[in-house]
Amino acid sequence: MSTVAVRLAGERVSFAAHPRSVLVGLILAATALAATLAALVLGDITLPVGRVVQVLLGRGTGLDRLVVLDWRLPRALLALTVGATLGMSGAIFQAVTRNPLGSPDIIGFSTGATTGTLLVVLTAAADFSLRAPAAFAGGVVTVAITWLLTRGGSRAGLHLVLVGIAITAILTSVNRWLLLRADSDTALAASRWILGTLDGVGWEATLPATGLGLILCVATAAQARHLRIVALGDDLSTSLGVSPRRGTAVLVVLGTLLVAVATSVAGPIGFVALAAPHLARRLTGDGDVGPVTSALMGAALLSLCDLATGRLLPDLPVGVVTASLGGLFFVWLLTRELRRR
Repeated sequence: MSTVAVRLAGERVSFAAHPRSVLVGLILAATALAATLAALVLGDITLPVGRVVQVLLGRGTGLDRLVVLDWRLPRALLALTVGATLGMSGAIFQAVTRNPLGSPDIIGFSTGATTGTLLVVLTAAADFSLRAPAAFAGGVVTVAITWLLTRGGSRAGLHLVLVGIAITAILTSVNRWLLLRADSDTALAASRWILGTLDGVGWEATLPATGLGLILCVATAAQARHLRIVALGDDLSTSLGVSPRRGTAVLVVLGTLLVAVATSVAGPIGFVALAAPHLARRLTGDGDVGPVTSALMGAALLSLCDLATGRLLPDLPVGVVTASLGGLFFVWLLTRELRRR
C-alpha cells in the first residue's frame, strides 16, 4: 500500500499516513478498549456491560458507581497509561540507539528510575508529585552514566546492551540494599511495588499520571518525523536538516520522562518497552519504529496482561507476568540479533 498525505486546517497541519499502519493502529486501539471494558465488567462482582455503560454515562446505582468508578476504572486507565508510555519510550530508545535491544528496561533506565523512586518512597510517604521527579532524576543519572561508559564504543551496537545489562545488575543490587535498610512494613510494601504492580492504585495517582502521560505521548508523536530521521544516523540526519545532537537530546528527555511516569506509579514493569515496538513493526510491515503504534501496542499488551492476572492470579503482580513473557521474547530477540552478526 502506498503512503497517503493528509492535510488538515488549510494545510497548516500535514502528515503522511500508511493505510496498513492506520488499520493496525485502529485494531490495537479497539483491543485495548475491549480489554479495558472487560476489566470494568469482570471481577468478584460481575456487572453486565449495559450497567457499566450506564455508570460511565453518569447514571447507575450507588453500588455500581462504587465498583466501576472507585474500584476498577483507576486501575484500568493506569494500565492503558503505563502500557502506552512504556511502548512509546521503547520506540524512542530503539530509534535513538539504532539498536533493536535498546529498550529502557534492558539498558538500565527503568532500573535507574526505580532507584530514584525508592529513595523517596523509603525516606518519606511520597505521593506522585515527589515520586515522578525522583524517577526522572534516577533515569537521567543512569542515562548520563551509560553515555559516559559507551563513549569509547558503539552506542548503536551490542556494546550499549552489555553496558546496560551491567548497570541494571548494579542498580538492582542497590535497590535490594535500600529495601534491607527500610523498616519491615515499608520494605514489604515496596517489595511488591518493585516487581511492577497496578494493585491498590486510586484516582490520586491515576489522574496526574494519565494527564502527564497523555501530554508526553502527544509531544512525542509530534516528534515522529525527527525520530525517523535520527534513526537513520548522524550523517543522514545532518543532510536532512536535523541536528542529530539536539534531536537525540530532545528524544532522550521525552523517553526518560515517559519511563519516569510509568515507574513512579506502577514500579518497573519489564519488557513492555522492548516488545511493543517490535510487535508493532511486524504488524505494520514498517521498517521504522512508529511511536504511536508502539504506544497502542503497549497499552493493549499491558491491559490484556493485567486483565488476565487480576482475574486468574489476583495475588501475582502484573510485572511478574510481563517479565516472564518478555524474558522469552528477549532470548529469542537476542539470539536472532547475534545470528545476524
